[in-house]
Amino acid sequence: MVLSYEDKVLIKNLQLSKGYGARKLMSEFPYKNWKRSSLDKLLKKLHQTGMVQRKKGSGRPKTAGTVQNVSAVEELVLSQENQPNTHRSVREIVRETGIRQSSVFRIIHNDLRLKCLKKRCAQQLTESNRANRLQCARMLLKMYPDDQVNFMWFTDEKLFTVAAPKNPQNDRLYVPVTTTKKEVAPERLLRTRPMFSQSHMVSVGMSKLGCTDLVFVDPGVKINGAYYRDMLLSKQLLPVMRELSGEFFVFQQDNAPAHRARDTVRLLEQATPAFIPPDLWPANSPDLNPVDYRIWSSSGASSSSESTSRRCTTLTN
Repeated sequence: MVLSYEDKVLIKNLQLSKGYGARKLMSEFPYKNWKRSSLDKLLKKLHQTGMVQRKKGSGRPKTAGTVQNVSAVEELVLSQENQPNTHRSVREIVRETGIRQSSVFRIIHNDLRLKCLKKRCAQQLTESNRANRLQCARMLLKMYPDDQVNFMWFTDEKLFTVAAPKNPQNDRLYVPVTTTKKEVAPERLLRTRPMFSQSHMVSVGMSKLGCTDLVFVDPGVKINGAYYRDMLLSKQLLPVMRELSGEFFVFQQDNAPAHRARDTVRLLEQATPAFIPPDLWPANSPDLNPVDYRIWSSSGASSSSESTSRRCTTLTN
């Protein structure tokens, strides 16, 4: 058993102040699970040197963690700093340097003191996008003060692809050793799948006051301006928003074609106390809509409307 540095200091203090031996230490600290051999070895070292630290130069000499190997690994593992997309993986470093994989890991973490950060996908923005987002964001802040944020309803639609998770590695078929593949029915050997996966369009609205049910669009229906106004807004989203918000709320939507249609804008001007027009909402701005990271990021989008409403309400609180 390897004793920690804190354990070694404790044992040293008890041995010097109270003369504790290995048996006494094990009886006083049974929860430590110290081994008698480890304690005897440490006490012998204390009698000889009076120190718990490792003697300099002792132990197994370094064979892989040499200056040359550390420098080679550092050059390869940090190759992406000045040359993007040239990062070497640990396996590539092993092949190029001939150093064992475990040694490469120790050099990266112990000698170079580096840690690995995983890259994430993000929307690429041009300079015009950045300028447009900044201008729209400043106008939104000016138009809607902090006391109106709780009454602001954010809406969004998302297309979910229905594909049950399955590990084909474990999908095996066992037959007698005398059976050949020709003797097995093809439907037992082939794992078929449709050319296009089934998908569902889902719409939802949320605010600090609560959340609407997830609205599932009928399969095969194209969401145009008329469907968006008659089926989603008038029958599903707006009634719930009025029920939860009362006489005042701010309606938000992005600039999708069905959203910026003239009849849709005219309906929202008449049916909502206030709404953010599509031309004022910044393009390519998922970080400004809490639906993207509070609703769509959670699992269980195909559950019942009642349980989904409870989950959405929990997320907004």
